[in-house]
Formats: sequence, structure tokens, C-alpha cells
Amino acid sequence: MRPTRRLLLVGEGNFSFSAYLCDTSDPETHITATSYESEERVSRQTFANSNIQHLRGKGVEVHFCVDGTKLKDYFLPAKRNFDCIYFNFPHCGRKAGVTKNRELLAKFFSSCADVLTEKGEVHVALCKGQGGTPADQPMREWHNSWQVVAMAAEAGFILNDVHPFISDDVHGYKCTGYRSQDKSFSVEGALNHIFSRSLPFLHPRPVICQTELEGKWVSFQVPEIFMDKINRGFLNVNSHHPVRTINEKLITELSQTFPLQRVEQSLSLLHQGHQSSVSQSNTFLIIPNIEQNPNSEPMGKDVLFSGLHFCRNIDQDDRMKTQKGDQLPEYYHLRSSLMIHVQDVVQRLSFLPGTLYVLTGSVFRKCLISPHTLPVFHETLFICAVDKGTESSCIQMLMDNIKNTISSLLQSLSCFTLNSTKEEAKSGEATELNDSVIFEPLLDKTQYFISVKTDASDSTANDSCIGTIGVAPCGLINSDLSIIFASVNLDLLAMQICEISDWRLLWSSDERFLNQFFGGKLGPFKNFSLHPSSYVHDVSFWVPECKQFDEIAFHTIARCMSQETVVSIQLLDSFQHPQTGQTSLCYRLTFQSCDKALTRQQVAEMQMCIRKEIQECLHVTLR
Repeated sequence: MRPTRRLLLVGEGNFSFSAYLCDTSDPETHITATSYESEERVSRQTFANSNIQHLRGKGVEVHFCVDGTKLKDYFLPAKRNFDCIYFNFPHCGRKAGVTKNRELLAKFFSSCADVLTEKGEVHVALCKGQGGTPADQPMREWHNSWQVVAMAAEAGFILNDVHPFISDDVHGYKCTGYRSQDKSFSVEGALNHIFSRSLPFLHPRPVICQTELEGKWVSFQVPEIFMDKINRGFLNVNSHHPVRTINEKLITELSQTFPLQRVEQSLSLLHQGHQSSVSQSNTFLIIPNIEQNPNSEPMGKDVLFSGLHFCRNIDQDDRMKTQKGDQLPEYYHLRSSLMIHVQDVVQRLSFLPGTLYVLTGSVFRKCLISPHTLPVFHETLFICAVDKGTESSCIQMLMDNIKNTISSLLQSLSCFTLNSTKEEAKSGEATELNDSVIFEPLLDKTQYFISVKTDASDSTANDSCIGTIGVAPCGLINSDLSIIFASVNLDLLAMQICEISDWRLLWSSDERFLNQFFGGKLGPFKNFSLHPSSYVHDVSFWVPECKQFDEIAFHTIARCMSQETVVSIQLLDSFQHPQTGQTSLCYRLTFQSCDKALTRQQVAEMQMCIRKEIQECLHVTLR
């Protein structure tokens, strides 16, 4: 039997909206209608008495003198479980300005949080322009609106939907205006805003990893920005994540042309390499603890992931450090591409020419902040040994199969090309996307970039470089064979296919994301957090003398300290002091969350953390 839905109406005037809901709702629905005014004052309004009698005759609870900003005071704990709360055209009364009405909204949402079910909704109808969202046409200036999304965020709510409030469709409804006045509001162009709870911002505990590399046991702490992205299981067999769905479709298509074998063995996230082989500015260097006699079992609760043990019961101050005086000729970093595993895989497997071997996993890179540059993403790598002289035909077959898969999934695909140089791939709108596909300067000169272009002219990501195809260095097996590889950035491809505008959504823990792709569905993604508020802060500082400022490091710190809520960093001004020669930089940081409620206070605290961190790590002098 379907559970009874419980509805609460707040701030009713003549109870005409309550009467409409009573007549149109399922008979099992339980309605509680309340007014801020006393019954005596409400009864003076036109049709109020008849509406109240009608409601009571239908078994509706009708209460008076109920303050919508203190709802828990009027309901016993057992009754604080409403599935939907309505507040139509809230107003403080008289000539209250936007500030007082914002305060009313903020207190109302906070009150709703005390009496709403976990998956309940809050409906707020506002007059034309009051909400301050792009749904208002025309949209008021932000400072002159009620900032309904920002006020809801203070209580942990996000805007899920907004649609016209058409009073003519609500039979018998008559808007009465604010307290005790029969003069109604103008509801032409009014909008109904629907809110629900947001997941809270979490603060994951530090994660320590332990793994064996070349006979050595290495322990290290996962960088803070990845603590909530490790071991998410997007590629697991029981996963419905679009990244896995797309990967499986690619593999299935390629298996129609090539004998195919998945590389199931563990591939370490940690890589040991020479400083000359990897760009330090784009990789996450790791300070390891090299253990001579490690414990057979790491302490704490272990989770196996790509050959690493994750020990979660670690105190915040327990940092891994190398011994003083150690000068290691090699260093460790989180893998920035699966290409680092190619030679090892070729040597360890019975590598059969003509067979396509598949490696899939997450990779990590430092990069500038934008909605389409990804510090962590899932890469799938196809490698195949072919006779020398047949490289071009193999590349073409890989290209055709990948194109066929993408064409079947991306209906708006208008162009699918190979660009022979990185410069070609960086032309046009694809420029910012190419930092998230592999570019290996040590590979043979034959390397092509896979570009996908869609018909969506209004999309900022409608021209995307999603992978590379090329020839790996010769001699990995023997001089008669060449290694062909194809690398695909599954996350960028998922963004294109599912029309996802921000990479952060792929990592959302909100069930409203994954539910849209349940069972392998790959339709267009519908945002569940609409018109999120953005907040702007500026930071100015003097950079150290005789040292180039590391902008990527600055962006990485901002990512970490803001829990990925900084969506844009813009250089506003660069100034050189005429006497000292010192350089001052001024940056503008824009904060915005794509799936969680973000408040002004939270942003202010994040900004202070960013200022402190760049001062300590980048040795700048704040202004």
C-alpha cells in the first residue's frame, strides 16, 4: 500500500489554495493548512469562511497563529514529517524591503529543515523578478532580488525546478496579498520554485596507501583533493555510472574487429620515475615512506584498490616523511596516464600480435580550473602489436570502431576527426579540453588527437578532444613489430554524450545523478541543482623575487581548500613596483557548487583557507 503523503501549507490567506489542493489531491493525502493570522482576522477576507468550512469538512487540519519561521514549535516530533511544504507569495508586510524579505525566506527554509522528510520538497511561489534567478524574465539585479536560492542554501536546500505559477490553472484560487489585506499581489509572471535537501559537504579523513614497487614497500598519503575520489568503483561490474557504460560499449564494438583481452592484473596508482621523464608542474609528487620490513597487514580497515592498501584509521597529524638527508635519484608520483604501464604489460603478458589489450583506470593531473579540465578522470587504453608497415591500417580500424560507438551514442555528432598535431587539436573551442588527454613527448612522432564536434552551438564543450591514437616506441617486443595505442578520456566522452556541463557532476554522490543512468541509460543529463548562487572574492599578493609564480599550483590549492567549489580563477591585474621591482598579482576567484548548497559564510571560510595556504606553500606576501 502506498504511504500517505503529508502536505503542509504555510502563510495561507483565504485558504483558497488549500481548498484547491484538497479537491485535487489523492484521497490518501493528509493536508495541514496554516495561517499566520488569527481565525478572527482571516475570516474577514472574502471566501475565507467557506474555504475553511470546506477544508474541515474534508478532514483537513486547519491552524491559525502559526509562524512559518518556527514550525517545529507547532508540531510534536512524531508529526514533523511533511513530504511537501508550500509557501505562496511570502512577504513581511507593508513596505518591507528586499533585505527583510530575504531574512523571512532564510528563516522559513531553516524552519522547514526541522519538519521535512529527508526526500521532501519545499514549494515557494514568488512574484515576477523576486527570486533573482535567470528563470525570471526580465531578471532583476542580484542585489535588488530576494536571492531565494542563496537563502535556501543557508538551510541546506538546492533548487530542483522552477516553473510558472499560473493562478488561472488553480481553480478557485484568489491571491489575497500580505497580512489582513484583500488587495492581492500581481501574480502575472509569478514563478513556483521547488527545493529539496542537498547532500552536505563532507570532510574525508586522511587516507594512507601502502604498496610494493620493485621490491620496496612504499606508504604515502593521498593528496587531499582526491580523498573522496579514491575507490569510488565507477568501473566495477555492478556500477551504473555512465563512464563504465561508455567504456563497455567501446570494448564491445572493438571486440567485433579485434581479438580482445582485458588486462585484469593490478596496476599501481603510484609510479616511480626519473625527474626528466615527467613534468613536475603537472603531476602530483608524493613524499613516500620506504619501509624495509613492512607489516604483513596494514593497520586499520583495508580496502583493496589497484594493488594498494588504504588504511583509513590514520590521525590527521600522522604524515609520511623521508629520512633527513635522503637524496633519492628517483621520485614517486600519481600516474598521469596509463601509458606508463605499457612496457610492463607487454613484458609480463604473453603478448600476441594482432590482439587488442585493454587497460582501464583513473589517472591524475594538475591543471588549471575550468568546467572541462579534469584533475582526475578515467582513461581506457587499447594497445596492439602489429607488423611494421601496417600501422596506418590498424590506426584506421581503431578510429573507425571508436567513431561507430560514439556515433551510436551521440546523436548530435557532426564531426569526428584525427588531428595529426597537438596544435591542430588545440585550435578553436577545443583548446581547454586537451590538457585532459595524454600527450607523451617520448612517443614516436606519429600521434593523432581524436576530436569530437557536436551540433549544439550553445555548448561551451561542443568541440572536444577526447583521446589520442598513435605509435609507441619500437623495440618493446622485437624490431619487426610496432605498438599501436588508442587512449580515450572516458569522462570527457561521457560529458559529451550525456550533455554534462561540468566534470564535477561525474563525481557527485547525490543519487539524483546516478539514478538518471540506472541500467546503462545514456540520455541527456538533467541538472537537479538549478541556478546555484556564485560568490566572488579577490586575492592580491606579492610574488617571491627571482622566482616564477606557479599558477597551476595556485589553482590546485584553490581546488583543495574550496572542496572543488572554485569554478573560475581570473587574473585581474599584474603590477610591478617601480622602485623594488617586485611583482604583485590580483586574482578573482568565483565559487559555485554544481550539486550542493553553498553559502556565503562557507565561501568566506574557504577564501581564508586559500589565502593561508598560498602564503605557506607558494611563499607569497598577501596584500
